[in-house]
Order: sequence, then structure tokens, then C-alpha cells
Amino acid sequence: MPEELPQLDRETLRQWSTLSYPDLVKELCALFIGPQLISRDDLTGLIDRAFSRFRHKEVVHLSRLRNGLNVLELWHGVTYAFKDLSLGCTAQFLQRFLEKRKQRVTVVRRLPPSSHPGTSGDTGSAAIESVHGAKNVDIIVLLPKGHCTRIQELQMTTVLRENVHVFGVEGNSDELDEPIKAVFADVAFVKKHNLMSLNSINWSRVLVQMAHHFFAYFRCAPSLDTDPLPAVEVVVPTGAAGNLAAGCIAQKMGLPIHLAVAVNCNDIIHRTVQRGDFSLSRAVKPTLASAMDIQVPYNMERIFWLLSGSDSQGTRALMEQFERTQSVSLPEELHSKLSEAVASESVSDETITQTMSRCWEENWYLLCPHSAVAVSYHYQQTDRQQPSPPRCCLAPASAAKFPEAVLAAGLTPEIPPEILALESKEARCAAMRKGDDWTLMLRDTIEKLSRQRVISS
Repeated sequence: MPEELPQLDRETLRQWSTLSYPDLVKELCALFIGPQLISRDDLTGLIDRAFSRFRHKEVVHLSRLRNGLNVLELWHGVTYAFKDLSLGCTAQFLQRFLEKRKQRVTVVRRLPPSSHPGTSGDTGSAAIESVHGAKNVDIIVLLPKGHCTRIQELQMTTVLRENVHVFGVEGNSDELDEPIKAVFADVAFVKKHNLMSLNSINWSRVLVQMAHHFFAYFRCAPSLDTDPLPAVEVVVPTGAAGNLAAGCIAQKMGLPIHLAVAVNCNDIIHRTVQRGDFSLSRAVKPTLASAMDIQVPYNMERIFWLLSGSDSQGTRALMEQFERTQSVSLPEELHSKLSEAVASESVSDETITQTMSRCWEENWYLLCPHSAVAVSYHYQQTDRQQPSPPRCCLAPASAAKFPEAVLAAGLTPEIPPEILALESKEARCAAMRKGDDWTLMLRDTIEKLSRQRVISS
């Protein structure tokens, strides 16, 4: 986290209100990435390159639907998921730093150890797309065979670039995380082979995701000519709380948004907001919104730190207790600040499919199950006729990636040609079978890549 957050005055917000999404990302990144690291001209070029393959000319698009429903589509990138936005920028920044240092790294895609296996798919494919063809980066992804959707798997295995290496592992996320842990535990090996991870916890990803909230505010606020500025409620469907952390930072910087977090029945964030109960459930429950099937929302640590007034010692003590006991009751003052900053809701699979069906019937608009988690919050508020500011629901993925959930809602999937074409593409995926020494196989692959670097240089 940054030691200090810049404060944005009314005039700056007005000036930013007409910017495109890419230009907002540039302004926000320039606040945190100084010219001594990346010049402003270079920063502009890197961000433009990160978004160059997006299908929509706006990169991010707001759909205005019936009865005040605003859906911010964050899924117009190559893999049809919001992670294309932040990972694309992160990869560009990484490549620039590596070029400066004349270094090459191997990225090992490390899966969240407490997540349901289905959560790995979107980040894995977005990570591959963000660095494929990069001169300074090799990427190794361990894919849990049978635990990602067919589309997610094909998005990873059909990228036939020399720097992309995908293993299909006969195990779930927890099992295949073990060889990665073992490799990263060998500090000398990590240093020798320039290993790194490219995960959701990277600060640059949270930084870019702040733009979602600014863009949502500027597109949904009725006017910026009033004093005080009007509020907008941003509904964040989340698992690991990265988008939520980005929203909390935007709030602290002066953006007048109200935040509502919507989760599936893996409800640790909801319980934390409502009761201060930051504790693990017995097990992750598989849901239709699989990317949110997460036990440990690790970005909550950022939110605790932010709301505690940058109390590093207190936050560290809180998280250490959580790691030891898997259960923490938030201090009363911290819980009060959290519940003031964020509203919350937990949504069942039944509510997800009902929301998808209702949105289609009212708008002829298909939601993915994760987007439906956010929209269900909107429907609950409007059905209760609760007075509220304008509301914007973040949509993290396209319904095209989740045809099974669309069918479960009684609807007909709409699969774009790019996704249909995946079935006819050549796929490449090395096998890690039960009984194989996965750690040895991973180490051998890393050593082979290092030897190739020496030869090519």
C-alpha cells in the first residue's frame, strides 16, 4: 500500500469527469508511479498498449438498463473478464522494468490456496494473455484439470507461444499449489532463476482497478455542479476483495462513492461487514459464481489497514491472529468504520439464477453469475423502495464464459465467434499425473528455461 494517498479536490474531479477510461487509468497511475520510474510519455504508451486488443472502443462500457440499473462492463478484453484490465497494465509495467534492468524472469502462476478450484481460470488466462510473446517473461501455469470451465481451459492451452508453458495437473487447486510452494520456499533457487508470481495481490492491479470506481462515478453522477458533490453507490461483486480495496482507496482520495459489496454464499466478507466476524467457514462451497468461491479474501488486510488509519502494527497483529486461529473478531472501532464505509449482501445460487432470469426478461440483457450477484443487490434495494443515490453494478465477466450458469437460469447462452473458435484451435498442455513428482517437474522446467536464456543471450 502507498504510505500516503493523494487527496483529489473538486476541480480535479471535474476535470477528470470527461476522461475516457484509459485516460483515467493514466491519471491515476501517474499519481503513484513517478517519472523517475516511468516517464509520463512512456506510461501513456504502456497503458495504450495494454488496452490495444480490447474489443470495445471505450475499453469499459456502461449499459443503462431499466429502473435505474447501470451495469459497468469490465469484460471487453481478450479473455472476456475484468482481469484483462489490471493484468494487462501490470504486465506492461513489468516488462518495462525488466528491459531497464536487462533481466528476464519466469512467472509461475500461483493459485490462491484457500479457493475453490474454479477460481483459477480467469486469472490464469488473463495472466497468459498479458505476457504472451513478451521478450523478458516466461510464464508457467499449473491448470487443475477438470476444475476450470472448458472455455477457461481452452483460453490457457491454445496460446501457442514460446514463452507460455501450461501444465494440466491431476489435482485440485490446493494439491497443485504444493509444488509451487516448495519451489518458492527455496530462496536460492528463486533468486538464481529470477522467479516471481503474478497474482491478484499485486499493488499495481489494485491501482488500475481504482479506475473502475472513478469511471462508474463520472458516468452515473447526475451533475458535478452541486455542493457537495452528489454520491453514487458502486456495487462490487467480489471474492478476494481487490476491487473492494480499490473502491475504499478511491473513497479515501475524495471520490464521493458509497460502496456495497456483494458475495455468494462464501460469505466471510459479508459476516465481517455485518458482525465483525472475520473467520473461516468449514469449507468453501462451490457456487455458480465460481471465481468468488474464496475462503481468504486477502485484500481485506489492505482495507483493515486503510480504515485503521494506517495502523501497520495493529493490522499485522490482527492478520497474524487470523493465520493462527482462522478466526478474528474485529475491534469495535475498526468494525464500526468498516460498516460505515461498506454495505454488504450475501447471495445464494437460487438468487443468482433468478437475477439472471429477471434481468433478461426486463432488459434482454445476459448477466454472468458474478455480475448477477451485484445486480441482485440492486434488485433488493429497488424492491424495498429504499431511497438511494444512483447505483452502478460492476460486471466482472461476460455471460459467454459461463454457459452452464446461463442454462441453469433457463436462458440460452450467446457464445461469440472468438470463444467458439477455441474448440478448433490447436492446444498444448503438458501432463502432471497422480504419482508424478510435480515439484521435480516444475524445477526441471524452470531450469530448462534458464538454460535457454543463457544460450539465446
